[in-house]
Amino acid sequence: MSSRRPVRRVGRRPSRPRRRKNRRLEQVVLAALAATVVLSLAASALRWLAAHPWIVAAVLLAAAAGAGAWVWRRGEAARWEQVRASGLRYALGQLDGLHHRAFEFAVRDLMRRDGCTDARQVGGRGDNGADVKATDPFGRRWVIQCKHRKDGWSGKPVGTPDLQVLNGTGRQVHHGDVLVMLTNGRITANATDFAKSQRLHLVDRHLLAEWAAGSRPLWDLLRALPPASRRGAS
Repeated sequence: MSSRRPVRRVGRRPSRPRRRKNRRLEQVVLAALAATVVLSLAASALRWLAAHPWIVAAVLLAAAAGAGAWVWRRGEAARWEQVRASGLRYALGQLDGLHHRAFEFAVRDLMRRDGCTDARQVGGRGDNGADVKATDPFGRRWVIQCKHRKDGWSGKPVGTPDLQVLNGTGRQVHHGDVLVMLTNGRITANATDFAKSQRLHLVDRHLLAEWAAGSRPLWDLLRALPPASRRGAS
């Protein structure tokens, strides 16, 4: 006969539901202790502030002064920007010496000078033929493609293929009302004829010089523009 081994009794472990319940209880107790500490600190801070009301007044005054100074600085910056923009001028030599990307930003700034507050530079990879977009004070949306030539009038002229890109995307993709090809160089005769047939507007070196000098906004220098849009100011 085989002898039975003595059975070793081991204490039963708590079940999983009971362990979960214990952990939840611990979390509740810890949360209650933390809330008690926070409330106690808050009450102490309030009592201290009540005993020193001048500190509250000083903090409020400092906050008001800081907010007032921030608003004043913002207003001054806006006023100086308006003054700077209203007096913005470019000579052709300055424009010739720019990088082609800086040339696009210069065109954007000129549009802002003339009242297109939303003018922005959008040129770059995948720009679909638009380098600057803007809305004039009459609500018309402008799409401008810029062609910068380091050699100015002596550089490579803008031809019909360049205009075909603008014509293909200016209205369909960018929803422009006024499509402009702008260059500090020259534009071929064929491109000029194509522009007339497709209601595109051209700004060559001579017209750019007049516009950049600040005499009149671009819409006063171009002909056959579409009428003011309903988006414009009444």
